[in-house]
Amino acid sequence: MQTIYESFLTSAEAQPDKALFRRPDQPDVSYAQIRELTQKLAAVLTGIGVQPGDRVAVQTDKSPEAICLYLATLQVGGVYLPLNTAYTGAEIDYFLGDASPRLFVCTPASLDQHKSRAGDALSVESLGASGDGSLAELARDAAPMTEAVAREKDDPAAILYTSGTTGRSKGAVLTHGNLASNTEALLQSWHYSAEDVLIHALPIFHTHGLFVAVNMTLVAGSSLIWLTKFDADQAVSLMSDATVLMGVPTFYTRLLKSDRLDRDATQNMRLFVSGSAPLLAEDHRSFEDRTGHAILERYGMTETCMITTNPYDGARKPGAVGMALPGIEIRVTDRETGKALPDGEIGAIEVRGPNVFEGYWQMPEKTASEFRDDGFFITGDLGQIGEDGYLRIVGRDKDLVISGGYNVYPKEIEALIDDLPGVLESAVIGVPHPDLGEGVTAVVVPQPGAAPSEDDIFSAIGDSLARYKQPKKIIFVEELPRNVMGKVQKAELRKSYAELYR
Repeated sequence: MQTIYESFLTSAEAQPDKALFRRPDQPDVSYAQIRELTQKLAAVLTGIGVQPGDRVAVQTDKSPEAICLYLATLQVGGVYLPLNTAYTGAEIDYFLGDASPRLFVCTPASLDQHKSRAGDALSVESLGASGDGSLAELARDAAPMTEAVAREKDDPAAILYTSGTTGRSKGAVLTHGNLASNTEALLQSWHYSAEDVLIHALPIFHTHGLFVAVNMTLVAGSSLIWLTKFDADQAVSLMSDATVLMGVPTFYTRLLKSDRLDRDATQNMRLFVSGSAPLLAEDHRSFEDRTGHAILERYGMTETCMITTNPYDGARKPGAVGMALPGIEIRVTDRETGKALPDGEIGAIEVRGPNVFEGYWQMPEKTASEFRDDGFFITGDLGQIGEDGYLRIVGRDKDLVISGGYNVYPKEIEALIDDLPGVLESAVIGVPHPDLGEGVTAVVVPQPGAAPSEDDIFSAIGDSLARYKQPKKIIFVEELPRNVMGKVQKAELRKSYAELYR
């Protein structure tokens, strides 16, 4: 096995002058330049006292320098711990207390704020998006560290904290084998090569932006068009120089609002990938009609990296996330017994393979409870495998609504509502109900300029749903709450409407 760092080194040695990062209105950054800064940062990390297995926590802005820090951490055998840039001081205190990192790297602007956290066991340094910061200053005078600490496939490479919507955040420990095997499976499945140029507008503290988009590029030896945020008009302009876009569903919703998105604008592109949240079927169809490209949806999570994908060659079906990646097994089981269910039945999605994390940081009991005896990880998602072999996600187990003793799967109702005239999107939740336990409730976002009524929706879906599945109330809002990756935050909705039936 080659680690991600070793594979990057292979790419850099094969094509040192090739641009790894292309940045609008800024100079390109070559593989050789990234290798040099990475190896200088590795020397700095070693000088600070980062030992193999030590955690390096990072809350910095998106930059090539941040990717160098990621690679340097892997090079010295450290464990990379990226933190959402939106986390507050109190949240940072929790992560630093839980993970006990040797080093915390923040932005130069926040260094004074975080310096008080430093102590004998924790160093605090800064790294900026303009090559500034205390860590960058130390690296300028450092001699590059050319050797790498040997790592085995089961050695930890990174810790990613889950969102913590059902309790305190858990640190998922991902190994070098997890990252390397998943990258190889994706390269193979998506035909990603050194010839590709990827528009990268995702954050890099998350699986999608870092362990999918960046890792694939580093290993393949391809190039990134590096954007700090997503702008639809800019993305359309860049497509003539790119071949791949990886995004979240909101990227495609915004692109579809651009009059410039058409077959001519996308003729140089070969692949559009969507993930991290469900893509509206209407957006899938509209995008293909406008561009001739069918968006490729895939499915993954923090604990497993990527699990399934729609085919590169073959039908990419709206509402489906495809089949298991090479080397990975998936099954759908009874939620209580773990018994495998026949195709077509809804149950718990479970996965086994070299992509699956080793466990939650310092939480052995929680880890044990999430695995079956035969090694399958219980994802917490509900789904079904159709006769066509494609997996379809029904929702999160925690989002299942139990109304009057009956299981109600929100996705089924959302799909019907989303297809109605005047509806942009919807989210179906269960909130406390005095008679039913939970009342099925639909939160609906109208299309701009439209004004569907509660009666319109009730009458339109009434003949398609059993009475126990039909929403008891429909609430209209301007937008749904989402996290940074575009996932609808149903926990927030349940909290907002907790008193609706009382």
